[in-house]
Amino acid sequence: MKKNLILFTIKRSEKRVSLSIFLVCLAHVPLLAQPTPNPSIENWLASPGIIGSLILIALVLMIAILIIVKRASSIMDFFQQKNERISARKLREELYTLEDEGIDEVLEERKAANVYKLTGNELYKGGGAVDRKGIVSTYTHDPENPLVDEKKRSRTILQIPVALKKLVVWYLGAAIFWLVFGTTVGQYLGMKFMWPDLDHVSFLSFGRLRPVHTNTVFWGWASLAMIGLGYFVIAKTSNTKIYNYTIAWITWTLINLTLLIGNICLVLGINNGGGEYREYIWPVMALFAIGLILTFYNFFKTIQLRKIEEIYISNWYILGALIWTIVLAVIGYLPWYQNGLGETVVQGYYMHQGVGMWFMTFTLGLVYYYLPSSLNKPIYSYSLGVLAFWTQMLFYTMIGTHHFVFSPLPWWLQTVAIVFSAGMFIPVVAGTTNFLMTMRGSWNEISKSYVLPFFLVGVVFYFVGSTQGSLQAFRFTNFVWHFTDFNVAHSHMTMYGIITFLLWACIYALLPKITGYEPKQLLVGVHFWLAFVGLFAYMISLMAGGTLRGLSWIAGESFIESVVLMQPFWVWRAIGGTLMFISHLVFAYNFYEMVKQRKGSPKPVVIPVKSTLDNV
Repeated sequence: MKKNLILFTIKRSEKRVSLSIFLVCLAHVPLLAQPTPNPSIENWLASPGIIGSLILIALVLMIAILIIVKRASSIMDFFQQKNERISARKLREELYTLEDEGIDEVLEERKAANVYKLTGNELYKGGGAVDRKGIVSTYTHDPENPLVDEKKRSRTILQIPVALKKLVVWYLGAAIFWLVFGTTVGQYLGMKFMWPDLDHVSFLSFGRLRPVHTNTVFWGWASLAMIGLGYFVIAKTSNTKIYNYTIAWITWTLINLTLLIGNICLVLGINNGGGEYREYIWPVMALFAIGLILTFYNFFKTIQLRKIEEIYISNWYILGALIWTIVLAVIGYLPWYQNGLGETVVQGYYMHQGVGMWFMTFTLGLVYYYLPSSLNKPIYSYSLGVLAFWTQMLFYTMIGTHHFVFSPLPWWLQTVAIVFSAGMFIPVVAGTTNFLMTMRGSWNEISKSYVLPFFLVGVVFYFVGSTQGSLQAFRFTNFVWHFTDFNVAHSHMTMYGIITFLLWACIYALLPKITGYEPKQLLVGVHFWLAFVGLFAYMISLMAGGTLRGLSWIAGESFIESVVLMQPFWVWRAIGGTLMFISHLVFAYNFYEMVKQRKGSPKPVVIPVKSTLDNV
């Protein structure tokens, strides 16, 4: 018995020693995994991340050219059809005034003019200008050149409860207010890059206004717009009414109070500190969290009471986004484990999850409804949507630490973030393929409507921005770009190029169908091109400047030299930002045109939609 006990004790001791040795070795892995402090930058332009980013930017440029060619072709068709109409009208008028013999003569001349070809010696000196061959069809002193083509107006007005219509309009109205306010602050901050001594007032300082800008467009514009659009999707795809409208209005109040109180606190210098996008102090952010919980409960109960068996893929994304963001808000603000590097890890998790699991996931859920409904066709593949959903949930949760590569964080944790960032190729490719294949066969709609171009730009930026983010997570590109203006360009590529463009597309697709009024397509076109060109100028300038700035730091040049280097790029940043800001003003006016009450005007004709969703 004693012998067995001694042997057992010896074996346990050996196991403990082996385990101790293993743990000691594991503890030294982060130190052994990085043989040199920094990577070499001799061939920085040949880096896969750099090359990939250049290809992605070229892809955006190609899409812009495609849209321009389609619009130009539409304008040319417009002029051709106009000339044909004018020519036909003139011929009718001429024939009307002629006798029978004259009519035959005119018709023969027109027939000869149709087959006439230039010989090359038609120009001659002397004599009056006479068009005997019918070469000139018309002329005018007022050509009325259209900048954008007119959209085919939708004749279908959806019958929805007045309470739901009012809810959607008020959510979107509040969102647009915060968009204009937040980007007004952003415009002022962009001017500060050009004129640093623009003011000397504490509450107008960059450090106080910058979080006002970011938090306002995050929690005010995008969040309210998503929830407002989501209420329509939840009701429509569940073929039932909203569970409780009072809860929806309480949430609307809580979120707007969050923005109002939070921004006042920020300009007064009262902030959480140390965490990007979580500058609001916890009592303020608690209002937002309560609003999210109430929204989730309202959405969940609505889906639970659905009148159809299936749960549409949009509802997966929307409920998933709400669940993850509630968890995110709790983790991001609990203080117990946020000391030292622990706070850095939580910050990376919070910052990236806020973009990926709230804005991206929710917005993708909206696209899965509004894109196919706008094209009047089903989504290309339900299976691809499910694959994109679950891989998004899997990979996005671990990529936050890629913002802290070469930091004191454990090397293995940085590696995990990089690997999971590369894994994001799966949901991005699956989602992009699904959306583009849904658009297949509808490319001609680009010349007829601005809804599809908004969707197209958003989907392309979804692929480009997400893929570029994965490339940026690689150690070399992270080493060059991080903490430079390149990150500002990347954040606008995603939050603006993806989220905002897709939200605009959904709004333009929905509001005319529930209000019966459309904005002037000229102004929708102005909105689109100002926003797109402004974003492109903003993005390219900061990407180029950020790259040069990162190389400047690596070369050991002083910080102030990099500031001087960035000056011309900041000029283009201001130009691009100004175009984007003007587009928001145009968008706000378009929204007003879609929702304003028109006294004395006839009510739009309502054509019932015969489907399983009539009883919403």
